[in-house]
Amino acid sequence: MYNYLFGPVPSRRLGMSLGVDLVPKKVCSLDCVYCEVGKTTELTTIRKEYIPFAELIAELDRYFAESSQDPDHITFSGYGEPTLNSRIGDIIAHIKQIKPHIPIAVLTNGTLLHDPEVRAELLGADVVLPSLDAATDAAFHRINRPHRDINLSRYIDGLVAFRREFKGKLWLEVFILPGYNDSAEELAEMKRIIGRITPDAVQLNTLDRPGTVPGLRTLSAEEMQRVISLLATDAIEIIAPAQKRTHSSGYRSDKENAILETIARRPCTIADLSTITGLHANEINKYLSVLENEGKVETVRQERGLFYQVKGR
Repeated sequence: MYNYLFGPVPSRRLGMSLGVDLVPKKVCSLDCVYCEVGKTTELTTIRKEYIPFAELIAELDRYFAESSQDPDHITFSGYGEPTLNSRIGDIIAHIKQIKPHIPIAVLTNGTLLHDPEVRAELLGADVVLPSLDAATDAAFHRINRPHRDINLSRYIDGLVAFRREFKGKLWLEVFILPGYNDSAEELAEMKRIIGRITPDAVQLNTLDRPGTVPGLRTLSAEEMQRVISLLATDAIEIIAPAQKRTHSSGYRSDKENAILETIARRPCTIADLSTITGLHANEINKYLSVLENEGKVETVRQERGLFYQVKGR
């Protein structure tokens, strides 16, 4: 049992990925309306050693001593914003020392890249996947609900500066929500900003599963094509929907059954399922996505949040 590692889980972009949590749930600099992990409970820009460095290093060493197969990537993601951890550079350096052949990916909202120290700490990674969902202040505050100290212009400047300094792959994720950031004016400004950043790839994403507020919806295929045509950016791609079961070599029926048996007794939130099953929220998201696609589970919003139940219950 690990406290800070999860998986490996099949990732839509990174193959079989060993997840590493660098902050507790849910410490972040943003409180995005679409976040699948849930509402931010500690909205902050303060960097510190949220996870004891020695404990995390011990878990990584134990994992690789016990594992017979290396993951495709080691990915810093999980419950919150990984660059808030002030030891992220040291953790990257340790992994590169013990497993130099395994690429390191960092999933970040990018809001702290204006800080030269943060940028320097990420230079040892192989792939950095920052997000940018808004090109104007109005859209930024509506969709991302940032900490009061975060300035959109400085945020974008940080992404531009990091692209100049970083020698690895930079994949920029843009999450589109109808009515939030899909106007022609917003997308025209986003196109201009992407031109400044010059990422290796622009990865379009939209709602795959319910977020933290009611009333959100996914882009239709036609709307997605409209976004692509308005952005008109090289190397643009759509992040695929949840993997089919047959394409997921890491899919385990015992974990699926544990989830189904639990929600057959009573509807549960993702946090409930994580507590009951011991699985990380990201792993639960993976299984729920497949089960939803197969019509086995459905969601119902109640006062305490979004609950999952067996369909037709």
